[in-house]
Amino acid sequence: MRRPLTRSREARKEPDITPKTVLDGDSVRRALTRIAHEIAERDARHGPIVIVGIHRRGVPLAMRLAPEVSALVGAPVPTGSLDIALYRDDLGTRTATPVVHATEVDVDLTGKTVVLVDDVLYTGRTTRAAIDALFDLGRPARVRLAVLVDRGHRELPIRPDFVGKNLPTSSDERVHVRVAEIDGDDEVTVEQAVTA
Repeated sequence: MRRPLTRSREARKEPDITPKTVLDGDSVRRALTRIAHEIAERDARHGPIVIVGIHRRGVPLAMRLAPEVSALVGAPVPTGSLDIALYRDDLGTRTATPVVHATEVDVDLTGKTVVLVDDVLYTGRTTRAAIDALFDLGRPARVRLAVLVDRGHRELPIRPDFVGKNLPTSSDERVHVRVAEIDGDDEVTVEQAVTA
């Protein structure tokens, strides 16, 4: 009896590079609602809250969180956007000129709880740069970190306070976050990096 044909060993070793959806639009909305509730429960007793998004995709996420937190705490929650391009620790080693977005924080941060919002937490270096940029604007009483996805692989001792989804990944995978305001829809996917 003949054995069925199988793929060659070479073909079996090829990684699947098809992106895998880990959060769809509804899952993103539910994750943000849960984060908003956690922010309200943890920080409303400390006084005013300001929500600041890190450019790029952290900004629309922050803008969505603010009205939800505001409704829960019964007080206005100002928002802002933070550009960290000139605070990066690899600025001198990059060949491309960094794209600089506007930093817009129109409220005094002193004595307030500031919630930094980003789409993905990876090494922690973006968060470190954001904290440096934030303290150039004022001296908050406390700084919290909210991320839609925590994918691990930290290089700095930074831990998020609020997480939409913990997503264990390998270092050769890529996490892509899409938000409706920039990309047309909400989605988080993971794919294998293509190596040359």
